[in-house]
Amino acid sequence: MTKYARDEFDKVPETSSRQGVHRVASDAPRRRLGPILAVGVLALAIGLVAFLFLPKLGFAPTGSPLLAAGSAQESPSASASAEAPQTASQSAEPSADPSTTPSAGEALPTTGTPSTAPEDDAPAVDKSQPVAVYNGTTTAGLAGRVSNTVSADGWTLGPVGNWGGTPQKSSVIYYNGAEQKANAEALGELLNITSLVDSAEFQQPVVVVLGPGFQ
Repeated sequence: MTKYARDEFDKVPETSSRQGVHRVASDAPRRRLGPILAVGVLALAIGLVAFLFLPKLGFAPTGSPLLAAGSAQESPSASASAEAPQTASQSAEPSADPSTTPSAGEALPTTGTPSTAPEDDAPAVDKSQPVAVYNGTTTAGLAGRVSNTVSADGWTLGPVGNWGGTPQKSSVIYYNGAEQKANAEALGELLNITSLVDSAEFQQPVVVVLGPGFQ
């Protein structure tokens, strides 16, 4: 009995099952370890059998030391077979025939025609080019005498007079450009002057400067 008055919640039918928040605590399900242990033991047994007996039967996984050893043993034979065709090809090459080899005294045949330097490229002597004659000595009338010699040889005369430039140590023939070189050489042979100088200083194509010692 309680000191509080009974209310509607205290009226519980006697024939009905108990209802409310109170429940009978059920036992938690227990995991069975037997099947898990059995599977683990079976996997371990299979691994041991594969590790111990399969190599003896000739089965080895890829990348195992057995395959590596087998490939190492087969590599010398493979290299020997690869070298065999090369040796055969080298032995099959024909040796040089001594009968076809030219001796030291025989001349080897040459192909083509030998190249010759063209002679027509040299400029021809053009005596129509004016030739200036200057006297660079103290001998009076030397320029006039030499100009007569040049004119008598067929050359066209240019200015004739005394030399007013730098004193010359010897006779010189100046020519203006490569096209006048042949004219300078011809005049050098005529006057016995060996010093020829290419110079663009003069307006004349060829200039003969008579120096000391000219004969």
